[in-house]
Amino acid sequence: MSTDVTPSGARHRAPAAPDASLPVQAVDGSVAQWTERYTHALMDTFGAPQRVLVRGEGPYVWDADGRRYLDLLGGIAVNSLGHAHPTLTAAISAQLGTLGHVSNFFASPTQIAFAERLLSLAQAPEGSRVFLTNSGTEANEAAFKLARRNGGPDRPRVLALEGAFHGRSMGALALTHKAAYREPFEPLPGGVEFLPFGDAAALEAAFADGAGAQVAALVVEPIQGEAGVRPLPPGYLALARRLTAEHGALLILDEVQTGMGRTGSWLAYQQPEIGGGIVPDAVTLAKGLGGGFPVGALVAYGERTATLLGRGQHGTTFGGNPVAAAAGLATIAVIERDGLLDHVRTLGAALRARIAGLGHPLVTDVRGAGLLIAIELARPVAPQVAAAALEAGFVVNPCTPTTIRLAPPFVLTEEQAGTFVDFLAAVPADLGAEA
Repeated sequence: MSTDVTPSGARHRAPAAPDASLPVQAVDGSVAQWTERYTHALMDTFGAPQRVLVRGEGPYVWDADGRRYLDLLGGIAVNSLGHAHPTLTAAISAQLGTLGHVSNFFASPTQIAFAERLLSLAQAPEGSRVFLTNSGTEANEAAFKLARRNGGPDRPRVLALEGAFHGRSMGALALTHKAAYREPFEPLPGGVEFLPFGDAAALEAAFADGAGAQVAALVVEPIQGEAGVRPLPPGYLALARRLTAEHGALLILDEVQTGMGRTGSWLAYQQPEIGGGIVPDAVTLAKGLGGGFPVGALVAYGERTATLLGRGQHGTTFGGNPVAAAAGLATIAVIERDGLLDHVRTLGAALRARIAGLGHPLVTDVRGAGLLIAIELARPVAPQVAAAALEAGFVVNPCTPTTIRLAPPFVLTEEQAGTFVDFLAAVPADLGAEA
């Protein structure tokens, strides 16, 4: 791979040295020591951490033992500008030094400007509005309530897809398909039905014979991330838009993982091959929206959808706080300034092509869009490949037993990406095969 598409945003200055007088910044101790402390201090919801990380710069992170890793997961599609990006950190620091938090009885210019930028990037029509949150789960909770307001008890059905992941809180969990996530917390909010992924006939059947009049909303991810980076087939979203519009249902797109440039456009559905030119009723965003700072959003398209939630019907303490809004504005500004959407498209295509071109017997498919990439394996050895990658200095994610997910920072260079391709080429073809 050549290195001639290195974006200017890949330049980083070294982070300032931590103030030794502040215990919260102390990093003394090994990975093993910190892991032991972790097991006694935090709930065991994630298991033991793979590593304890102490700093990052650009697309790299370092653990408490001083080992460096190329972060090809980006905090699960969050750190779009990499780590310690100077523009982002300066914007957050400046805002926090001016005005950090106000209640939702008040607004700030930063909050308003951020919402306006989101409406512009979403190409939302007149009358559209934004509800700002702290995470993708919260954005999807708001979207669920939006669906409930669309027709009330006369429209009890909310449709989602098999393989869907929309979050862990009760409403978002009700939209999430994986049984292992759902079953410990049932009964969940009712009315949700799961349709086979990408099945046009099943989608049409869900609206047939008068049943469409009871559908409040259809909630889908243009590309399912948790399920293995599975894009919806061409034409599916166009059909979904036609059916929902004909029956008065909302079409809600979960772009928490795919939005804000991850696929090479601001929103994945804006790509003709994915969205087919549709305009949804609502889109949820988070992850890369703040470049690593927690922020999410529900964008409601048009006056009708934007007014479904009225005064007192939803709220948040921290959503839209000035610091989060400043982080979002800075992230957008850097992506625009440094031409990172073009870089995401170019690098993503080159990386997928080079992995496919290896002809590795273990790799059966390479798919995705932009810098959201799946490497499909011939056998269920994704955890072993990910563990080997970590030992070799690469952070990747085995999102299914047969799938490795990559969602690296947008500032990744071709040369850096090439080091992972070289690692993959050296993975034994018989890994996990029976003796």
